[in-house]
This record gives sequence, C-alpha cells and structure tokens, in this order.
Amino acid sequence: MSTPLRVLIVEDSEDDAALLLRELRRGDYYVTHQRVDSPISMDAVTGPDAWDLVVCDYSMPHFSGIDALRLQRSKDIDTPFIFLSGTIGRKPLLPHSKKARTTAS
Repeated sequence: MSTPLRVLIVEDSEDDAALLLRELRRGDYYVTHQRVDSPISMDAVTGPDAWDLVVCDYSMPHFSGIDALRLQRSKDIDTPFIFLSGTIGRKPLLPHSKKARTTAS
C-alpha cells in the first residue's frame, strides 16, 4: 500500500513538476499535489497542516525560492521545505538554509 503524501510544488515548469511527481510515485507514495508559481497562488494554498512537504524550485523568473521560503516562514508554518533546482549555487543558499533550520527548531 502506498504512503499518502500531500506536496505543494513551487515550480514554474510543468515538465519539472511532472518529473518530481513521477519520482515520488516510484518511491511508493500516493501523491496529492498542487503546483504554484507565484506568491499570490502560494499564499492562497498555504496554511497549517495543508501540506506534508513543500518542494520548491530555487530559481524561477518571477518568484524566487528564497521568497517562497520567507512566505512560508512568515506564516509560522513548520512544513518541511526542500529546494530542488538545476541552477542552485551553494554559496547563496547557505545563509538561508541555516536560518530556516533555526526558525523551524
């Protein structure tokens, strides 16, 4: 039996979101998901206990992954947040990831 998983995907590419969903399903998850790509759409679907996991593209043209993380943290939501991107550098992300761990503790 598959494990249920509610995933908010913050991603501007439908193809990349489909690849992520395929991999989660291969991992034997029964995925309920929604894809958003703007602060307004993310804000509309973000709330306590709405999602088990947020997976976010770090680099999008109109909404950065850092801004998505800030939006989630501004609502005091402790849902695990994972950056997933083909264009991410270690140096700019490190200060934000440390803050996220500190905030979630």
